[in-house]
Amino acid sequence: MTHSGYNRLLMGSPLRRSGVSKAITAGLLVILVFATLVQLVVFAGMPPGIFTVFLRALALSSLLALVPLAILWFLDRRERESPWLFAAAFLWGGLIATALALPFNTAFFKLVDDWLAHHPMLEAMLGPEAPLMLVAPISAPIAEELAKALGVLLLFWLLRAEYDNMRDGIVYGALVGLGFTWFEAALYVANIYAKSGVAAYGLQLGARYALFGLGGHALFTALFGASLGLARQTRHKWLRVLAPITGLCLAIAAHMLNNALPLFAALARIAAGKLPSETEQIPDVGFFQAFVSGSLIQLTIFVPFLLVMALAVWRSGVWERRVIREELASEVGRYVTPEEYQAIVGDRMLRTRRVDRELPKASAALVNAQSELAFRKRRVRDDGGDPEHDSLVAGWREDIRRLRLA
Repeated sequence: MTHSGYNRLLMGSPLRRSGVSKAITAGLLVILVFATLVQLVVFAGMPPGIFTVFLRALALSSLLALVPLAILWFLDRRERESPWLFAAAFLWGGLIATALALPFNTAFFKLVDDWLAHHPMLEAMLGPEAPLMLVAPISAPIAEELAKALGVLLLFWLLRAEYDNMRDGIVYGALVGLGFTWFEAALYVANIYAKSGVAAYGLQLGARYALFGLGGHALFTALFGASLGLARQTRHKWLRVLAPITGLCLAIAAHMLNNALPLFAALARIAAGKLPSETEQIPDVGFFQAFVSGSLIQLTIFVPFLLVMALAVWRSGVWERRVIREELASEVGRYVTPEEYQAIVGDRMLRTRRVDRELPKASAALVNAQSELAFRKRRVRDDGGDPEHDSLVAGWREDIRRLRLA
């Protein structure tokens, strides 16, 4: 990244202040060291055979993650985020958030396990998976959503120039959640193999990549990310406070509902007078069957949350097109040609504007710079400033001029 690019990335960031930057860097290093130690402990506890299963599952999970990554890349097409920011958000979910949540989940599991030892009747009714059934709907949604939300919140706070609206929040949140799914899926395959000797690749990967990987963790954290984006783009002070709180509550609620399904099934079995099996049987389910059934289940139980997300995706696109259209109207004849502005006016939900289809990379760079210019002008205006006196507005105009000359 060039020096100008570095300054642009940190525009308005607390990292520009030396003392604050050192404190934040130290805090992030502590988190990184803690997460690294937790992951090392996890890996050190895996016998060679289980670690091999984990690596195979992680490789398969990596291939499956390419599909939702491509979808998120398409959603972000009007204003591309840096590829390294994509990677950072994904890896926060995969390597940091999983490590931050693990100790809390483990400690809560032990507490519930000890409590069940004094309530053998309840454990007998729910079966051998009773501790997990009780822990999963409580501990995991809170610990995991807070760990993932921290990554999105850091992007929102530290890289303000890169977090403009709801669409950015949806993309960042989904990336963090997808990273969590990527790593967690491999861990679950290895864990089941350690318990039963069965490497349930198809069952775990198919269920966890239901809805093409955009259900589950990706959906949960995208709800929070979208709420932060709404707080960024709104002019209402009350909404700036209420939106993130509501988004986090929605993420936790959706996660709780998802994790409570085995408990609901056990309660239904008890109501029907059926006794639990003494040993857990791993279903012989292939990837496709697990993917289809998982997608149908998520489409059923997540209806309100999916509707909220669909509305957020739609409204964020409407907002982006409107801002680009309004803010670039005054740039026609200088940094936007009349023909380009006609294409801007004609932009639609699934259409991707191009300046020159014979030069796709140069065209995409120019379109991105024009969109960045529009969003920056709106941000400055909303903050009560004058875009004509903003250095970042001037920087994007210079980029457009340079791209035309190139």
